[in-house]
Amino acid sequence: MYRSHNCGELNASHINQEVTLAGWVQKSRDKGFMNWVDLRDRYGITQLLFDESRSEKSVFELAKTLGREFVVQVKGTVIEREAKNNNIATGEIEILVKEMTILNAALTPPFTIEDETDGGEDIRMKYRYLDIRRNPVKNSLLFRHKVAQAVRNYLSDLDFCEVETPYLIKSTPEGARDFVVPSRMNEGQFYALPQSPQTFKQLLMVGGMDKYFQIVKCFRDEDLRADRQPEFTQIDCEMAFVEQEDILNVFEGLTRHLLKEIKGIEVEKFPRITYDYAIKTYGNDKPDIRFDMKFGELNEVAQHKDFPVFNAAELVVGIAAPNCATYTRKEIDALIDWVKRPQVGASGMVYVKCEADGTYKSSVDKFYDQEDLKKWAEITGAKAGDMIFVLSGPADKTRAQLSALRMELATRLGLRNPAEFAPLWVVDFPLLELDEESGRWHAMHHPFTSPKPEDMELLSTNPGKVRANAYDMVLNGNEIGGGSIRIHDKATQQLMFKYLGFTEEEARNQFGFLMDAFQFGAPPHGGLAFGLDRLVAILGGQETIRDFIAFPKNNSGRDVMIDAPSVIDDAQLNELHIKVDLK
Repeated sequence: MYRSHNCGELNASHINQEVTLAGWVQKSRDKGFMNWVDLRDRYGITQLLFDESRSEKSVFELAKTLGREFVVQVKGTVIEREAKNNNIATGEIEILVKEMTILNAALTPPFTIEDETDGGEDIRMKYRYLDIRRNPVKNSLLFRHKVAQAVRNYLSDLDFCEVETPYLIKSTPEGARDFVVPSRMNEGQFYALPQSPQTFKQLLMVGGMDKYFQIVKCFRDEDLRADRQPEFTQIDCEMAFVEQEDILNVFEGLTRHLLKEIKGIEVEKFPRITYDYAIKTYGNDKPDIRFDMKFGELNEVAQHKDFPVFNAAELVVGIAAPNCATYTRKEIDALIDWVKRPQVGASGMVYVKCEADGTYKSSVDKFYDQEDLKKWAEITGAKAGDMIFVLSGPADKTRAQLSALRMELATRLGLRNPAEFAPLWVVDFPLLELDEESGRWHAMHHPFTSPKPEDMELLSTNPGKVRANAYDMVLNGNEIGGGSIRIHDKATQQLMFKYLGFTEEEARNQFGFLMDAFQFGAPPHGGLAFGLDRLVAILGGQETIRDFIAFPKNNSGRDVMIDAPSVIDDAQLNELHIKVDLK
């Protein structure tokens, strides 16, 4: 056998035992008559000792040839270490090596395999297999495994059944762009990779599986960022004979279980807020409630004065930033420049300092007296020592801008503690949203989402006011999961397709299989999908998902390690009846 123990398990209880270890050379320290080598594997580091007076001469000389990342096997005796290292589990002992075999020599790696490395992101992505040897990445992957196993155990204990669904499916027009796959056996036709297993999990409910889950790869051809990859993993779930409350209880329980099992944190409170409340109070539908800074709408107390900027605005809205009244003019100007950036898009910003003596100092003192500014403070919840920041303009745009400012201020003020967790549900989403360019209604979630029964009549008169039986789980300002009660009868589904602009023929071509299934006794059903990558990153206290994915893509959607995507040769193209035209 290559090893009797791993490099993280030996301790003082093993002294005088003969052991065999195998691993990678982390570093060596050659003192002439003695040579110490740190041997590393997934489990830890064990120090090896090569002693000129106690080791075979051939073994002692061979140790001098070792380079970083050589793969070796050693046999020797566990002895007490003179200079103990309390920072590692094996710090009380070392191995007096009697035999050694170099299993594989290694080139000098392009960056140091240490927790704090000298390698930039590009080079580490190119040599990802080396990056995985580093503790931060290795531990992130082990952490992901731990979360996934906790999910599987929790759902299995609730009688959920894990079922695999196909990766080669039919392209549908809803959602993001599909990745398509040509079919050699069906000339001129294409599969699509699934953006989610949505229709299949509904069909499993028709099939009577009752409770389904799957930890599954999904694919969307979208522009990328730190928390988005072209292929990502969902914890996908569906349940039959349930209402919204049943689903919220199950997955609130799953989130509570993960926080306790993985982080040792008890969270009892899962607030529920409506979509409309989230937008008006926080400016977005995934609010971070670890801190306050709720929006205060100021139209009634800020308009009808002599300040034309506010008078012409659809919305005047502000937030109170705690303990910021001490900001200098330079710091305030920097924030004004920040909101004027193209990424935010504000044209300017008004501020009010709430002084310790109860007075107010504002950039619009010329137009508003102390009594006016006191009302602003009351509406925004500002206290002495706080600063009020106010934006104005079109309602939707201004709320989004103030939301961005709220998050930026929270980051600067240290209010986004990654060790604190504040989950909540956002419910009552709009069923439809209007595409301004095409003038068509689109499903805010997907076309299988059920409308609230009491809003059905509004579909024909005021579709924008119809609420969906849909819900999102939000954690620390991130949407970690979402779902809905589904449409389960053919008539309602046909009506939904009609309001989404599908002709009967288009609906039949795209979703005929599902409509047919509904005619054979589809039960009421609903579900939810968590984004595993994002959930794991948040539980791990990180902003980016990349280190929790073994082989991620870069921001251009490329795997620089294997150089994909890449061109394929003409023979393959001809076999698929595809011609590439890059003009």
